[in-house]
This record gives sequence, structure tokens and C-alpha cells, in this order.
Amino acid sequence: MGIKKNRIGILGGSFDPAHKGHLAISKVAAKKLKLKKIFWAITKKNPFKKKSHLDLSARINLCKKITKKIKFIEVKCFENKVRSNKTVNLINFFAKNIKNEVFFIMGADNLINFHKWHKWKIISKKCTLIVFDRQGYKKKSLNSKTYKTLNKEKLKFINFNKVNISSSQLRKI
Repeated sequence: MGIKKNRIGILGGSFDPAHKGHLAISKVAAKKLKLKKIFWAITKKNPFKKKSHLDLSARINLCKKITKKIKFIEVKCFENKVRSNKTVNLINFFAKNIKNEVFFIMGADNLINFHKWHKWKIISKKCTLIVFDRQGYKKKSLNSKTYKTLNKEKLKFINFNKVNISSSQLRKI
């Protein structure tokens, strides 16, 4: 009889700011994948963005505020503990515990350029990528280098009632 694995999800990003879309995909992922816990791993600085509009502590506090009543979500910046801002190192941190089965949660917009992420093929070997469709991105993501390259057992699309809001839209309000 094998080890019973803890199914955990990681939703990484700058959360600048966190919004109901992050919450919605976390709830759907937890339910559909039977995840015990989802970590909102907040990055100090997204390597693909020029700068964050809110500082790290403000982003963490906002995330904690909107997830306060959801027990399975834990908000944290892991970069000091992992000593890196690279997703591959975060995945390695969680995957080194053989009791963890790791799911990395992202929007379809991130899948399009996922092949540009540091050691993207290793990330996909150590965890399952869970991709949520975002308005206008599914076709592009299905044509992406990542989608065409990866083993489809390690890459799952989840269809859901989309929350059409993004952090960049919220900053304009």
C-alpha cells in the first residue's frame, strides 16, 4: 500500500491586487482536485512585470483579508525560505516532501509564455499544471509551445464560469 499523498495547490503571482478571480479559481481547484490546501505564493517581484503597484506587505495583507474565511488557503511569501523567486525552486520546496502531490494553478494567459519561465520543463515534471481558461486566451494557450510540448497528463485545463476581472483592470479603477 502506497503513501497517502497530501494534494496541495500553489497559486503563485504578484497578487497586485488580489481579487475575486483568484478566490474563484482557488475554490474550483480545491473542489475539483480534492486539494487539502492551496498556498497563495506571493512574489516580491514578478520577473515578467516592471514593478508592483502595491508593496509586498500591502499585497499580503489584502490577500489575507479576502481569504480570511477560507481555511484551506494559506497566504505567504516563500522567497526568503526558498531563497529564490523562481517557480521551479518553490515547486522543489513542496515536492521534496514525498507526501505532497503538487498542483500549480495558473490562468491560460500564463500558459502562453510558460516556455519562457526558468526551467519550465522541470516544473512540469515535478507537478501537474492546472490551467484555468481566461477570456480570450484559450485558443492561444492551446497553440502555445508549452501545450504542444508537455505530457497532457501533467497539464489539465479546467473550464469554469469565468470571473472577468484582472489585477491590471482593478488598478485602473
